[in-house]
Amino acid sequence: MGLIRRTLAVGVTAVLALTASACGNSDTTSSSSSGNGLEKTTLKVGTIPVPDSAPLQVAIERGFFKAEGLEVQPEVVAGGAVATQKLLGGSLDISLGAYVGTFLAQDKGAGKFKYVADSYGAAPGAFVIMVKKDSPIKTVADLKGKTIAVNVLKSVSQLTAEVQMKVAGVTATQDQFVEKNFPDMPAALENGQVDAIAGVEPFITVISKAGGRIIVDEMTGPTENLPIAGWFTTDATASKYPKAIAAFQRALGKAQELVAKDRKIVEETLPKYTKIDAATAAVISLGSYPTSLSESRLQRVADLMKEYGYIKNDLDVKSMILPPSAS
Repeated sequence: MGLIRRTLAVGVTAVLALTASACGNSDTTSSSSSGNGLEKTTLKVGTIPVPDSAPLQVAIERGFFKAEGLEVQPEVVAGGAVATQKLLGGSLDISLGAYVGTFLAQDKGAGKFKYVADSYGAAPGAFVIMVKKDSPIKTVADLKGKTIAVNVLKSVSQLTAEVQMKVAGVTATQDQFVEKNFPDMPAALENGQVDAIAGVEPFITVISKAGGRIIVDEMTGPTENLPIAGWFTTDATASKYPKAIAAFQRALGKAQELVAKDRKIVEETLPKYTKIDAATAAVISLGSYPTSLSESRLQRVADLMKEYGYIKNDLDVKSMILPPSAS
């Protein structure tokens, strides 16, 4: 959900509802940490209060990080661009980030990055283009020359919108995309500031309840099952703290396995760190929670970005994936 989700730079107004106990135990002399030789036992992790981050919250609450001798200190970031700067500056160790945004930063030479774990992928109904009830726009082809709100320009939402328009025989132009925070999209659509929005949950549900219509699922055809966001760090941090990063991977992997198999866990977790209430969490469309970083899946994102002019160079994503530790 730039992940991603979205890359997801998302303006959902929310705060983490984490207690001190949920953040783990910082006692580095505990039996769980004394024998593993971690280079550091506290990791500052950038997170966004959206469904993409659910596995991190689950891993904190269930003590998976604590069992590895880690204390994870979550910090809400406004989006991938902010997270990237904090990672490069050293104030964050790891962050959630949309693949599109990180690949853009790597291509531009902003830094060298490593993805340590996947987090969120596309699924039916989780990323759509919508119009208001009385809009004359009926199909994707009708989007020619129309303004479309995206959370961040050159994001996964814009990329997938461009792909769907091309499939419909329409060439998108850069000036028809308008940057709007996700929470502002329902009003912008209703009052005519934009003709359509590239939306995510829970705003898809909000707009649908007001009579809004979905004209296309952005994650179909060439973008089906597209990776959205994962947890990334810098090359420098990965090299400096390999055992700590490996411990993070193991703990998060346990949570990822749980949420991938049981939607109920996500539904119960969302109200704890987002503004999504329990009733909404039970009905919204969720993306997928992949349990491993797949080179071939991530390469699809980079290849689409090259095809649509988002990046100038061929990007070999294998060099940006940090395999899990064998231990």
